[in-house]
Amino acid sequence: MGSGTGMGVGVGMGVNGLKWQGWVVGMLGLSCLLVFAPLGLYVWASGGPAEPVAAPPEVRVTACRIDPPSRRAVAVLEARGEGSYVATVLFRDRNPAIADAREARTLVRLPGLTPDTPAAHAEAVGPVWAAGAGVWCGVVGVAGETGEG
Repeated sequence: MGSGTGMGVGVGMGVNGLKWQGWVVGMLGLSCLLVFAPLGLYVWASGGPAEPVAAPPEVRVTACRIDPPSRRAVAVLEARGEGSYVATVLFRDRNPAIADAREARTLVRLPGLTPDTPAAHAEAVGPVWAAGAGVWCGVVGVAGETGEG
């Protein structure tokens, strides 16, 4: 049982070394999976590059008046851009310092704007306005119109 060929000792050490290498390779593979799998899922879930968003339209009030027969506040809008939008128009007393100052909002549809056509015009009709009170009109918001409705 001496040291005859020495094969028994070498074989036993070699098997232990192979087991250790297997563990190292397995742990290295598992750590790569833990690091790169979430990254791969993130790239896959994000899809491709985002589609460009159209610039918001230019909407402005070109006239603000009180309609004499109905006493309603009326704002005339001019819009340029691309797509369909809904504009929020604000009506308020020209002199907001008075105690009974009024404020009202209304929505106006601006359908099918295209850059090739001239500016679109729309009227926003507000509430009945008090006699002798001045009215101020302005656009306070523009949002893209959904396909529903």
